Amino acid sequence: MQETLHLSSKHSSLPKSHFPHSHHDFSTLSRPRIIHFPTLSSKISIAIPPKPSKSPELPPVPPPPSPSSPAPQSQFQEKMLYLDSIGLDLFSLIDDHPPIVSASLDDIKSIVDFMYSMGFAALEFSRICGMCPEILNARVSDIVPVFTFLLREARVDGSDLRRVVNRRPRLLACSVKNRLRPTLYFLQSIGISQVNKHTNLLSCSVEEKLIPRIDYLEKIGFSKRDAISMFRRFPQLFNYSIKDNLEPKFNYFVVEMGRELRELKEFPQYFSFSLENRIKPRHHCCVEKGVCFPLPVMLKTSEAKFHGRLESYACLRTRRAIARASEASD
Repeated sequence: MQETLHLSSKHSSLPKSHFPHSHHDFSTLSRPRIIHFPTLSSKISIAIPPKPSKSPELPPVPPPPSPSSPAPQSQFQEKMLYLDSIGLDLFSLIDDHPPIVSASLDDIKSIVDFMYSMGFAALEFSRICGMCPEILNARVSDIVPVFTFLLREARVDGSDLRRVVNRRPRLLACSVKNRLRPTLYFLQSIGISQVNKHTNLLSCSVEEKLIPRIDYLEKIGFSKRDAISMFRRFPQLFNYSIKDNLEPKFNYFVVEMGRELRELKEFPQYFSFSLENRIKPRHHCCVEKGVCFPLPVMLKTSEAKFHGRLESYACLRTRRAIARASEASD
């Protein structure tokens, strides 16, 4: 309950105190107490608030940081210095693969030690990380199954393992179950038996990359059987972009060169040559000399042999023309 003090400006003498009688009359205690001060000029009522039932609870104080765990800035500096010591720039890696920021330094060291134990030199590992920085976010337990798969299922020779990884570092960032094994089975199903010679294809998605290229060859006029035969003959055809490679080269082959699909079926390596630096210049030379070479002869031979053969055919053609003219005059 609140106690109210009534202050009055009237001057009056304080009553004399009386000791209670023997019958203990406490009835006056229930009435408000009025205290009179002579110096106040007006009557003021002051309400005294009740005491709070409980003291307010303060939020728990968090424990101080453990002295054994370094600050995030210190961890970042340690990681940066360590990567620099093995020839890697952390900031460049972060630009290519931002999650590296959260990679544990202990996990990175474990990956580096494992790759060195597999025979990779420091320069090789730096190049691998530059092409596939995701490896620094992996753990050794993620990479061991990839090496096991390459050796046991893809039949890669142990002495060839480093070359395979250096050629296609992204293999190390692929899931064996979801990517490498399904692609291996698909390549084998279309007749590519020696996949160990085309291991760079193992990191490709069957649905997103391999099948669409087979569909494209069917779209431009090849039967499915012939399309698969072309990929079996030249598996690297799977690596070429439809928009930037297959399409423009096929259009030039048909429109400008006027050749038949049969030639592409027999020589799908045509798509591996540069359109601007090899196909067009050599086709123009053949047109000028009035010669039509088979595709392998036109594209595979060196510059010297190509032009030497071109001159030989041109001279032969000239001699034949002279001989025909001589026979006609006789």
